[in-house]
Amino acid sequence: MEISAAILAGGRATRFGGADKASLVVGGARIVERQLAALAGVSDDIRIVANEASRYADLGVRVVPDAIAGAGPLGGVYTALLDARHDRVLILACDLPFVPAAFLERLAAESGTPGEHVQVDAVVPRTRRGLEPLCAVYWKGCAVRLQSRIARGELRMTALLADLHVRELGHDVLAPYDEEALFDNVNTPHDYARAKGRVELDEQPFEDRITE
Repeated sequence: MEISAAILAGGRATRFGGADKASLVVGGARIVERQLAALAGVSDDIRIVANEASRYADLGVRVVPDAIAGAGPLGGVYTALLDARHDRVLILACDLPFVPAAFLERLAAESGTPGEHVQVDAVVPRTRRGLEPLCAVYWKGCAVRLQSRIARGELRMTALLADLHVRELGHDVLAPYDEEALFDNVNTPHDYARAKGRVELDEQPFEDRITE
């Protein structure tokens, strides 16, 4: 598929004492390794958006610093859009350890092809908790609006989505997957313990789980 991808790993993780959440180990592998394995079959243009490239030097993946410092996840998405080779960019927050390749493939497929893009700026899943803007597809053309919001100090992702033409993916698309685990993020030590406990209940090897 002609789609780029970016793992956003530039956050300060204030609720986790500043830990590098992407490097937390879940099920025998770092979260970022799980994500790269899942993205490998979806995109031929993958990068990690982070300001400390040395943390990921062993992964053999392009690491891009924030184009605008201090702009949070919105700035990470903006950086990914600027750096992407393709018109569509799959964004994945670094604290989501359970997003499988099958769902990322479905998300990319639901975003269509560049030639079909007419009115949609982003394709975003909607769960019972609301929209999931950090596991979504954005078009590069959105970059100008992101830059404007950053310049005004309007950094909330939910506010950005209100400013875009968004195609939402609801329960009919999410139903084949474990929706509860799909967007189970690791923001705190408690979240991390829960994530590790979830994997302990799953006897499948990491390689099998990530390619389902």
